[in-house]
This record gives sequence, C-alpha cells and structure tokens, in this order.
Amino acid sequence: MAKVLVPLAEGFEEIEAVSLIDIMRRGGIEVDIAYLGGDFVSDLVVGANGIAIQANIDINICSSYDYDMIVLPGGSGGTNRLAQNVKVQTLLKEFKESNKHIGAICAAPFALHVAGVLNYNYTCYPPTHEQIRPEGYTDKEKVVYDGKVMTSRGPATAICFGLEIVKTLVGIETYEMVKSRTLSDFC
Repeated sequence: MAKVLVPLAEGFEEIEAVSLIDIMRRGGIEVDIAYLGGDFVSDLVVGANGIAIQANIDINICSSYDYDMIVLPGGSGGTNRLAQNVKVQTLLKEFKESNKHIGAICAAPFALHVAGVLNYNYTCYPPTHEQIRPEGYTDKEKVVYDGKVMTSRGPATAICFGLEIVKTLVGIETYEMVKSRTLSDFC
C-alpha cells in the first residue's frame, strides 16, 4: 500500500488539506497527517479559516524512508511555516535525493523552492510564482508533473491534484473509480 506524508502547519488551506487527504484515502493510500511539533506541541492544527484538523504524527519522528510521497497543502501562513521548518525542509531534500514523489499545491510550491527541490515546470496560486520565479510557471494547467515533483494551483484544483496522486501511486483503475464515485469529471 502506498503511503503519503502530509505535514500541516498553522494557517494551512483547509479545502486543500481535507480534499487531498480524502481523495488519497479513497484511493487506498495510507496518509499520515503530521504536525510540526517544536515548542508548541499539539496534534490539533488550525487552518487559515479557523478549522482544526487532528494530526496523527509529529513531523520530528517522520523519515522519508517510511513514505512514497510528501504532499504540502497551501495557505500562505502554513506555507511560510513549512518553508521555515528545518525538519520539513530536510524531508523535502531527502525525498528528492531518494527519487521519491513530492507534491505541493497553492502557495506551497514556495516551500519546495526554498528547499531547492522544485523542478523547472510548475504551477501554483497565481501571485506565488512572483516569489519563486517566472520561468517554468504556467497557469494553464490544474496539475503540473515535472519529474517526480507534482504541483497544483489552489483550492478549486485540490480534487484533481488528489486524483493525480492516486493515479501516480496506485494506478489508472483506482483513479478512474475514485474519479467516477466523486463525480470529478471536471478533472
């Protein structure tokens, strides 16, 4: 069974996190939701719109060896914390060095950029590309896959992004089944 790590930081975008986790789990992917730990240790992480999500693991005990992919939800507050968190940045580099899948949506490709793991072609929430670089950016695709780095635009593309993760890690049959059962014909 494929296994994905989803780190959540205070200020994450709730639609993206919940949609991604839900779609991946519907596709049979085991998902660990990690909180950042540190001085304020809590497994309850509050998003940008005040919705709290229960995490099940401290990021500080996570290892890239235990996962097939790491996926970062966006939200500017959460993204900035992910970009500044030493453990998250280390994990991103380890995933890249191990040739494992990396994903980020909305503002979160910025955290990939900070880690030096964002490949040339990418998409993100429109103004975020100004903090990254204009080269390689597109706003024409819901999901961009370059090498083993997958990026997506924002809340409205989260289901499509989750489906692409399912297709990549589990296969086309499961992707088609989840897509059909969630009425995601727009993806």
